[in-house]
Amino acid sequence: MRKAVIFDLDGTLTRSEEGIWNCVRHAADRMGFPQPDADTLRKFVGPPLMYSFQTYMGMSEEQARAAVTAYRERYTRVGLFENRVYPGIRRLLRTLRREGWYIGIATGKPQDSSERIIEHFGLARYFDRIVGPDGVTNRSEKDWLIRHALPECYDEAWMVGDRCFDIEGGRSVGIHTVGVGYGYGSEEELRAAGCEAWVPTVDALIELLCPGAERPRGAFLSIEGLDGSGKSTQIGLLTDALDRWGFEVVHSREPGGCPIAEKIRSVILDTENVGMTAETEALLYAASRAQHVRQVIRPVIASGRVLLCDRYVDSSVAYQGGGRQLGVERVLDINAPAVDGTLPLATVYLDITHQESLRRRLAASAPDRIELEGDSFHARVEQAYRELIARDPGRFVVVDATRTPEEIGQAAAAEVIRRLVKEEEHG
Repeated sequence: MRKAVIFDLDGTLTRSEEGIWNCVRHAADRMGFPQPDADTLRKFVGPPLMYSFQTYMGMSEEQARAAVTAYRERYTRVGLFENRVYPGIRRLLRTLRREGWYIGIATGKPQDSSERIIEHFGLARYFDRIVGPDGVTNRSEKDWLIRHALPECYDEAWMVGDRCFDIEGGRSVGIHTVGVGYGYGSEEELRAAGCEAWVPTVDALIELLCPGAERPRGAFLSIEGLDGSGKSTQIGLLTDALDRWGFEVVHSREPGGCPIAEKIRSVILDTENVGMTAETEALLYAASRAQHVRQVIRPVIASGRVLLCDRYVDSSVAYQGGGRQLGVERVLDINAPAVDGTLPLATVYLDITHQESLRRRLAASAPDRIELEGDSFHARVEQAYRELIARDPGRFVVVDATRTPEEIGQAAAAEVIRRLVKEEEHG
């Protein structure tokens, strides 16, 4: 059976208020109108711009046309990328494509801008057709847009949107309609418009359209570096970048990440345990990791989300294999049953000398047991990391950690996102 689903864009696939609101403010300034308040700005997401400027800001038709021109001047340069894909949308689209659905977009946003947004976020491969006002016909009526976004032949079709315009347009065309509760319209608005179904979350939408479908796999990422290299800052920046693209990020850390592993962590890092042998330390790290892999990492990947881990097996190889001089191969052998083939899709390595990283770390807070080691220990750790990178250059994303946090974050995010999108393309 040929199934088709047509999505609205703003408020349904992407959370676009940041760019829309900034452009509405820009247009108001250009037209000499007072800055709209938050309640007025919220109403701009979804309806056609001409309608919104006239209805919500009291502009005449001529003023509204000029305001739309000012809005689009900024939007086409900057505003359309001030956007975020809703969490779960990537999983939804991957699931629909797997299940053989035809997927389209019907939006009041100009078609070229819509296409640029979808392309920018690496989602173009999922859509069969995108329809919006094209500057020629300039049609923006929702029923007309939906009708032209649909395939010629289908047995079942749904319109999915967050505002009454989407529901009314879908009903006018004669297809099923579903209102989403995570967008900009209220449940009351959508039900009053006559939606056939209402879902509060993207997960509920997946279950409605593809009940019982197998979830696409997620991904595993790790971030590595010497103590003081800036991992905490970069984890925050990378998480924000991935969130903007709609990747659902779950944080974890090693040693730790789950109750049993956290108890082992407290033993490893306790400054009173200065008599711990190198072998004991390595085995404790591996034991913590074995629990973490099975209780946290693998389940998150199976759920379709992205696990971002602060340190993983590379840290054991660098600190125990290099720093403690147990040897790289020996530590890899110790960790083989713990890891059991579970390796990151990408490992961000923050590249900085051990002297600079330790200077930063000791300036921030009191050192733990590992950080109390001498310069020669940390020099061996740095060298072990470099050996690991040379062994597996395809997995590591090496970033110069002496640059500004923003520059480091942009470089790391660009490569990680490229790999995640490529992984999606392979299933």
